[in-house]
Amino acid sequence: MSKPVPHNLPNDRPATSDDRPDGSPLPGQHSANTEMARVLKTRPVRFALEPSGGSIAYWQHDPVHEIVKPMADHVIMAYPAGIQRLERRSGKSVAIGTARPGVVTVIPAGATSRWDVVAAGSAGRADSPQLLNLIQLYLPHTTLERIASEADLGAPADLTERIGHPDAITARLLTSGADLLENNTALDTLFRQQLTDLLATRLLVAHSGSAIKVPPAVGGLSPAVLRRAIERLRSDSDTDVSLAALASDAGLSRFHFCRAFKESTGLSPHAFLRQHRLEQAMKMLRDTDASVVTVSAALGYASQTAFAAAFRRLTGDTPSNWRRRMR
Repeated sequence: MSKPVPHNLPNDRPATSDDRPDGSPLPGQHSANTEMARVLKTRPVRFALEPSGGSIAYWQHDPVHEIVKPMADHVIMAYPAGIQRLERRSGKSVAIGTARPGVVTVIPAGATSRWDVVAAGSAGRADSPQLLNLIQLYLPHTTLERIASEADLGAPADLTERIGHPDAITARLLTSGADLLENNTALDTLFRQQLTDLLATRLLVAHSGSAIKVPPAVGGLSPAVLRRAIERLRSDSDTDVSLAALASDAGLSRFHFCRAFKESTGLSPHAFLRQHRLEQAMKMLRDTDASVVTVSAALGYASQTAFAAAFRRLTGDTPSNWRRRMR
């Protein structure tokens, strides 16, 4: 059911509104991070803050029987596993939905209602032993406004409330935000920034109160601008490779830079940087005697384990095995 409503890493606590550069919630509203921690009665398994416009949290929690108070940010939910029964009550209004992979739930900023969430088949029992899986995006309305402005879409309409709404695209994007973080500051920051902008664009197109079509990308970057962007992405690990820095160099907004860069290279900035770091790793493993620990540190990974996991995800092999085969 739908109803219009007005409007890097693992962390041992939910972030508060003070973690965001745009200040505290409006009077009567609560930080989405702290409110969801209260409602779910636990801490997120993983939490990633994107200071330029959003946060992603992955939760495993018990059944929910709580009133969700008004929150300062829009909350978008995806369900990576299992089937859940959702029930939302607001006054005399009752909405029922089913949560499963491929659907999303949207709670617009400022909305309040009672939620009952249980595993399918548990008949509403509060003592069901099955933990529920949930991924959430906390998105400030200012991020929607920025994307709408950069894409020349006009002022964004209010988001539409959704409960177990089929949307495989948004669900897949949000799930990837919890799955693909690699414990590499540069890669993870760039990935979160791209993902936040993609999700905001998708929400404007599919979950706002007015029909919006994003025009197709027209043309890539000029040779000189593309060269500067590639030089920045290929520079050492201490160089700022944030979307803000890349877009500023190009004289473009983040939205238009990402689209133009992909038109020129066939890859997103994050995918390009990821491929470059993989090529660096292969060269060091093949041509030097540097240890895997040294290679992982040189490429900006927080640990050898994180590097090995990322390397295997891209190549299907461990760094040590790959080195033995190449020599």
